[in-house]
Amino acid sequence: MRPGGTLFALVSSLMLLLLLRLLWCPEDVPARSRLSVEESREDTSGTSAALRTLWNLTTPVPRSRNRYSEDDYLQIITNIQRCPWKRQAEEYDNFRAKLASCCDAVQDFVVSQNNTPVGTNMSYEVESKKQIHIRENIFHMFPVSQPFVDYPYNQCAVVGNGGILNKSLCGAEIDKSDFVFRCNLPPITGSASKDVGSKTNLVTVNPSIITLKYRNLKEEKARFLEDISTYGDAFLLLPAFSFRANTGISLKVYQTLKESNMRQKVLFFHPRYLRHLALFWRTKGVTAFRLSTGLMIASIAVELCENVKLYGFWPFSKTVEETPLSHHYYDNKLPKHGFHQMPKEYSQMLQLHMRGILKLQFSKCETA
Repeated sequence: MRPGGTLFALVSSLMLLLLLRLLWCPEDVPARSRLSVEESREDTSGTSAALRTLWNLTTPVPRSRNRYSEDDYLQIITNIQRCPWKRQAEEYDNFRAKLASCCDAVQDFVVSQNNTPVGTNMSYEVESKKQIHIRENIFHMFPVSQPFVDYPYNQCAVVGNGGILNKSLCGAEIDKSDFVFRCNLPPITGSASKDVGSKTNLVTVNPSIITLKYRNLKEEKARFLEDISTYGDAFLLLPAFSFRANTGISLKVYQTLKESNMRQKVLFFHPRYLRHLALFWRTKGVTAFRLSTGLMIASIAVELCENVKLYGFWPFSKTVEETPLSHHYYDNKLPKHGFHQMPKEYSQMLQLHMRGILKLQFSKCETA
């Protein structure tokens, strides 16, 4: 496929789903866009007559057929918002069954004593030719089984760190969730809590944060312990077995919390689960070097929860109203170029939203 062809196909699929949503709420769109479902079948060129009509009616033509600008995405999102979101139980069950078949987060997304016995030679996620021998000292760091005793959770919030959360007033809504996932130790205290909430059941920890911000838990150990105390009884989830370089510092996080009698418990991503999940999304066109933490956690939430809502997932520099945004709600540090495929990932999330599988929060939350 020529460069950009995969992304073109993804956005074409996104537009097809958008068309179907417009058909479901025709009072919100011009009568001339009410096409029959029969017309939405794709032709051999990959772009159906219905898609071309939708393109002409609701979406400005991109400057290049293989390059979708931020403005193109924002126009698509504006059109998506015209239809009220409704959970589609059958779509949800089918997608969750596919995830369970390939990956089985319920049993396998964290390393446990049940799924990783003593003596296992466990392959790393990314450096798959390298292995780590699981001896007794490491084995006893694992929970006996999966620790999510109240599974399945009814309402789950997956909170990203996008600048769209600033002044969103989503904190109260997030805190009402039965289970709250967060990514990479974000700030949740002070003025931020009204926008992002404070409840946390699981928060991921990128080992690079421990290395750079907390200096390998040497001179910044006290600061680290103080910062994570804000997460209450949350699980800290680390990719200890994704790269060999992650292992030592991840195990040190475990030892530090244990020695300090902290309330938080450390869990480790299972590398087998992450490999299977990457293969699953690769079939959907997400072929990045590595999935983003956000897509990993959103996938896990679909398996563990009955209803999933995503907050702060917004890879754009402005809102649909053209208001400039910082990259994160707490800083403007951009991700490493080429490591993730955010346009492709976000296209997939938009498709899940339109299919009624999960809900994306695009703007401010309604307050009581």
